[in-house]
Amino acid sequence: MTVLRLQNFEAPSPAQPAQAPALGGLSLPPQIAQWITAGASLLPPGLLPPGLVPGATATPPPAADAPRFHGFRILEGQPVSDASTKGDVIDLFGHGANFQDTTSNCMFAEFGFAMAQPGAPAAEILVSLSCEQVQGYNFTWPYGRTGITPAASQKVVSIAQRVFQGR
Repeated sequence: MTVLRLQNFEAPSPAQPAQAPALGGLSLPPQIAQWITAGASLLPPGLLPPGLVPGATATPPPAADAPRFHGFRILEGQPVSDASTKGDVIDLFGHGANFQDTTSNCMFAEFGFAMAQPGAPAAEILVSLSCEQVQGYNFTWPYGRTGITPAASQKVVSIAQRVFQGR
């Protein structure tokens, strides 16, 4: 079992046109801009799209050969060796009550999970907390619903904090 931290957004390459600023040129009061910047500084690098936070530096584009997981750049990957954390991952993806109807039609995955048994292809799952969705690969998603519940989102965050030890 492996948990991956993924870069959910990449700046367009020079060949692609740049997108309009996320705030649409909206001018924020200095106090609010400071609050947003302070909150964003607590997040891991690469989770917010460039230009979303005023004054933030853009993430440099990744090398063309950067390792990827279903199209998303891998920032970090850790095998899960702790039995308790493995049990939490299995509990997260093993119960249909953790999933609901989707409320969005996007996938900007922040995390990836790969689980394999000897002799079988890995079951791989993308998790997008920002879009509140999951997407499975190499197996048939058993629940019919791919929206992630708020409680399940908290479980993903808890698992990631333990696996990556707050990084």
